[in-house]
Amino acid sequence: MSAAVRILLLAWLMLLSVPGMAADVLRIYNWNNYIAPQTLERFQAECKCRVSYDTYGSNEELLAKIAAGATGYDLLVPTGNAVESLIRQHALLPLNKRELPNLRNVNPAYLNRFFDPGNVYSVPYAYTITLIGYNEQKLRQLGIPTDSWAAIFDPVYLRKLKGRVTVLDDPRELMAAALMYLGYSVNDPDEAHWREAARVIMQAKKYWAAFNNTSYIRLLASGDIWLAHGYSNDFFQAGLEARQAGKDFTIGFAIPKQGAVLSLDSMVIPRGAPRPDLAYRFINFMLAGRNSAELTNLIGSGNPNTAALPYIKPAIAATAAIFPGPRALSRLEQLRDLDRRQRRLLNRLWTEIKLY
Repeated sequence: MSAAVRILLLAWLMLLSVPGMAADVLRIYNWNNYIAPQTLERFQAECKCRVSYDTYGSNEELLAKIAAGATGYDLLVPTGNAVESLIRQHALLPLNKRELPNLRNVNPAYLNRFFDPGNVYSVPYAYTITLIGYNEQKLRQLGIPTDSWAAIFDPVYLRKLKGRVTVLDDPRELMAAALMYLGYSVNDPDEAHWREAARVIMQAKKYWAAFNNTSYIRLLASGDIWLAHGYSNDFFQAGLEARQAGKDFTIGFAIPKQGAVLSLDSMVIPRGAPRPDLAYRFINFMLAGRNSAELTNLIGSGNPNTAALPYIKPAIAATAAIFPGPRALSRLEQLRDLDRRQRRLLNRLWTEIKLY
């Protein structure tokens, strides 16, 4: 080996020793707080690689970053309607399922969904359900139903709850709830039904304390609000916080009888991923029961992995609003991607709602 080659080799090895420059790096773009720390540590030890982990707060943020030309990621974890959009943009790599023997662990009920028939591009990761969470004692005392969207939208009930209700500051989710309250599908294409749902929201708005995507967990756990429109895993966290604080009330959460939104997040590999080999290893790793269960035990997320059930805390596994049975599951819908006309309509209605 010549001196020049030895110098080049030494320089390359020095680069690999610098943090952030390692050759074996898996770059993940995922939701915040959406993997247990010990799971990541175990994967890094097993694959003898490093994980670079970036986070986003919404599917819109993810899609905007990808549309702006962001590259370098090996794995994304979008929700179904965002997967649908990415597939339409030809932004995802078709999966080689021979690399994923643990795919057999996924509950068939969460496979072959509308956004990716045959799971050509996506593998289920976890899910949440958008529903209602509440102070059980207060709502029982006031005679408010906890099995209906009427608790959020009907002025008859809201007069008793004025200033004690929050709803998500999310146009798709809130409009979906109002559509279901009216008996329509969350993906109803009829503009007249959307306008009817917007009127329901505006009629109820004056009774709500806030549009709130984040602090409703703390507010519900502290007793400052009594009813919230939000996510199943957030209500699980609120219940934990209330118990840990020794509160004299309990937090319940339930799927309304009219239905609810299921948000199924899936692992996908973007086209041009630098290390699809590591992405396949991570997907298969997360499909192992113990690894998948750790996220559910950490944040109370729903789990589409049947092999995870023996590792999930019994109290979580027994919660119907996290693990719905077949009858409840049949009432859940997933949001579909909007076309341009629908997006413009939603934006107009949301502006009217906020200004009302």
